[in-house]
Amino acid sequence: MRRISDKDWDLTLSPETIRELILKARAVSAGMNADYEDGAEHEVELDDRGHDTHHHDGLAEEEIEDLTARELRAAIRELNEDEAAELVALMWIGRGDFEPAEFRLAVEEAKGRSDIKPWRYLLDRPLLGEWLEDGLQAIGA
Repeated sequence: MRRISDKDWDLTLSPETIRELILKARAVSAGMNADYEDGAEHEVELDDRGHDTHHHDGLAEEEIEDLTARELRAAIRELNEDEAAELVALMWIGRGDFEPAEFRLAVEEAKGRSDIKPWRYLLDRPLLGEWLEDGLQAIGA
């Protein structure tokens, strides 16, 4: 992938802010992967009478586990249209859908996608952190 020069892109979001989002996305992804590696995702253990044997602190336990995901979702939802479109474009570049030199085209494509909500679209991508980082590197940010 060829890097583009500074004059070819001008991010509304700072690269530092994007890197913070990358860290959160990776934490969310790592949490999902750990659940699946455990084999514990959505499992319920039953005793011989069919009662749930898993004891937990209810919603408090789930809220702690989901805190990073909620923070990431809130941070992405707070982005304005331009910022969200740039984030989607960076992900697309990192994923290989667009070349770095096509950054502006990717941003316009993202803005034109009225069929997606950027926060939902981005959060549905398990490799979001890696793709955003690859996109930042590709454009030389």
